[in-house]
Amino acid sequence: MLIEIWERATSVQPPLPQTWVLAVAVVTLMVTWSPVGYRLVRHLATLLHEAGHAIVSVLVGRKLRGIRLHSDTSGLTLSRGKPTGPGMIATLLAGYPAPAVVGLAGAWLLGKGFAAGTLWALVVLCAAMLLFIRNFYGLWVVVITGAGVAALSWLASGTVISIAAYLMVWGLLLIAPRAVVDLHRSRRRQRGRRDSDADQLARLTRLPAGVWVGIFWLITAACLLAGGWLLLTPG
Repeated sequence: MLIEIWERATSVQPPLPQTWVLAVAVVTLMVTWSPVGYRLVRHLATLLHEAGHAIVSVLVGRKLRGIRLHSDTSGLTLSRGKPTGPGMIATLLAGYPAPAVVGLAGAWLLGKGFAAGTLWALVVLCAAMLLFIRNFYGLWVVVITGAGVAALSWLASGTVISIAAYLMVWGLLLIAPRAVVDLHRSRRRQRGRRDSDADQLARLTRLPAGVWVGIFWLITAACLLAGGWLLLTPG
């Protein structure tokens, strides 16, 4: 079974025609920037946002305590370690860019023909996150996402797998800057103490939170441009 999964994950799918790639991009843009579509895709973005916090926290030597995903598309990653310093800054910084970075990596994989591998990478990530999910809703999101993508990758034809992979990658590249815009808007509406990633970074570094929002925007926009170029440039 594992050998079959490996063979399918490393198989090469035929590239989509560029007109199809552009059509998928337009459809994904309409979905991710519409109120209803944004809320649906945001669950995947939040999953990767918290995964970004979690992975970087481990890499910098912090002890990961757990991850929570909530029905309002918010999330929380708890780690134990020094509350200040470069490690904590890197952990906080990793969240908003994470979906864009994953999207950029997916665009590179699609350029090599590994559409199935792109989807299976998400399945592996979901499997790893199961070890650290600490609430029922988060467990449900991770299980449904991982099982659904695994079933699609296992049962669908090569063309369908390619379309699904392009939808996912375009979705991540487009939802990441959209989430930063949402962060900016929500901060403007808030009163009193603010606890977003940008505000926590501001307290740690003394750089204004608006600067950190701008950094998030620049990273996600750069990933969108680079990923879009990889997806739309033949060969």
